[in-house]
Amino acid sequence: MELHQLEYFRALAHIKHFTNTSKAIAVSQPALSRSMAKLESELGVALFDRKDKHLDLTDAGRKFLEYVEKGLYQIEAGKKAITATHANTGTVRLAFIQSLGGYFVPQLLSQFREQYPQISFSLTQDNPLSLGEQLRDGKTDLCLCSAMVSVERVGWMYLCSEELYLVVHKNHPFASRKQVNLQEASSEQFIALEPAYNLRILANQFCDLAGFAPNIIFEGADVFSVAGLVRAQLGITILPKIPALESPELAFVPISFPVCQRSIGIAWNTTSPLSESASAFQKFILEKYQDSQQ
Repeated sequence: MELHQLEYFRALAHIKHFTNTSKAIAVSQPALSRSMAKLESELGVALFDRKDKHLDLTDAGRKFLEYVEKGLYQIEAGKKAITATHANTGTVRLAFIQSLGGYFVPQLLSQFREQYPQISFSLTQDNPLSLGEQLRDGKTDLCLCSAMVSVERVGWMYLCSEELYLVVHKNHPFASRKQVNLQEASSEQFIALEPAYNLRILANQFCDLAGFAPNIIFEGADVFSVAGLVRAQLGITILPKIPALESPELAFVPISFPVCQRSIGIAWNTTSPLSESASAFQKFILEKYQDSQQ
């Protein structure tokens, strides 16, 4: 019995699909099938109940999974205990959604490194679903994001809330308003982020609460291109007041209804222990925002 067999088994037990599991762990499907057949042969029991394309654990498989997860957790903890010598050193693999990269993340990292100057960071940006999958697969340690898309073995904790505004060109009739009911924008053309992004999901929900489906004429992959098209007077959008986006050409108008906010939090893999450096960063963030809420 080899360690990689147990890791393959754990992944397959949770995903319950040979093709999807092989993609998730970057192993060919035939190699995965051979490995599981060898493991079952060595144990002398069937671990999976194969029914057409559907895959379920047998009673023996469920019992074995409990021990495998405990064992792999302890092995991972042992590896990190001997390779992470001290919380004051090491590298934190931090992921975050793109819209936090211009202000929220840099501020946090700057404040943290005042206390831990020897800790380095490996940074990744992506959409919430991809970030959740990276956490699940152990490719990152922590993620700063809006409410995490539901991904198995990934936990998320609230840190703070951020107001979202109706962003219009300075010459737009809404620009001089102190606030606007979102329903008043029902006939406007919208510039939006692509569907996978949390800000797009929230904007759709807010428009739905206001009683209309937005007329979206362009979908962008980042907030800067979205804001640029608003500056070109091609439409309006819903965004947080990010310092890097503010310009004389744009007006950020408060929305009176519905209440438009997004939650920002920190996510991590609930089944894999953090390194000492990642634990130090997690503790720093949680204490910082716990203190700000008191």
